[in-house]
Amino acid sequence: MDYVNLGRSGLLVSPLSLGTMNFGPRTSEEDSFAIMDRAHELGLNFFDSANVYGGVKGEGITEQIVGRWFAQGGGRREKTVIATKVYGDMGDWPNERRLSALNIRRACDASLKRMQTDYIDIYQAHHVDRDTPFDEFWEAMEILRQQGKIIYVGSSNFAGWHLAKAQETAARRNFMGLISEQTHYNLLTRAPELEVLPAAEDYGLGVIPWSPLAGGLLGGVLRKIDKGRSAAEHVVKQLERHRDKIEQYEKFSDELGEDPANVALAWLLKQRAVVAPIIGPRTLEQLEGSLRALEINLDEAALARLDEIFPGHRTAPEDYAW
Repeated sequence: MDYVNLGRSGLLVSPLSLGTMNFGPRTSEEDSFAIMDRAHELGLNFFDSANVYGGVKGEGITEQIVGRWFAQGGGRREKTVIATKVYGDMGDWPNERRLSALNIRRACDASLKRMQTDYIDIYQAHHVDRDTPFDEFWEAMEILRQQGKIIYVGSSNFAGWHLAKAQETAARRNFMGLISEQTHYNLLTRAPELEVLPAAEDYGLGVIPWSPLAGGLLGGVLRKIDKGRSAAEHVVKQLERHRDKIEQYEKFSDELGEDPANVALAWLLKQRAVVAPIIGPRTLEQLEGSLRALEINLDEAALARLDEIFPGHRTAPEDYAW
């Protein structure tokens, strides 16, 4: 495994991040343990979670599963760069959501307890909170870092100007600021190319794409349906919108002799500032299959063909002005 720096930090992570969102709702605890153990065997050290994952409001079931896995010992915690998130609704009372200093403090302590660890490697804002000033956000994160409860701070679902404002506020406070941005980015969703990726690159943030397979549309959905395998209703609806592109894409993947899912991941790894797409395997087979993406080297002709199928964006403002 060739590990890479997460943004401008010295932190080394695997070029694929193991997403844990399926642990609990779709993958049993036993299978989740097996997937995490196998991830380590394959060299993956970067795991991503969130306090709201698990399907039951306020329970943090996915973090609990990760915690019980850590508790088995054997170096599991020490070998893992664990990232989790704060923002989502964890209760029915005020201040049990979003990015107030009060919720950040309480949510961090709760995540630490659920994951049975005394520190979080990367504590991420799950979404921008337009009602909380960045000075308040950073003060809360600075205190957590001073207490040794977190090491790095990341963001998710920030616009380019949110990244700039966050980083300039952190710099004014003589704080390192964000080291990563987790954004919705894939061949079908290329809006981050306008401003998020350029801002992340300029500020030295590592980009962690979520939903790299566009909810399954880029994972060979047509061949699965042709074989009689079911697809979620929302995937079927999206497929009808993008069928022509998906047909071209799966045909091109066949020409390359590669699985469409792995082509999508390999393409992301070629994009500016991208460090580690998040994979969310439900099975060991899916986990092991994803590693093939690290061996695919898309040449300029292949990248150009993918741009023809899924047109992208130039950096703003040249994308729409001069």
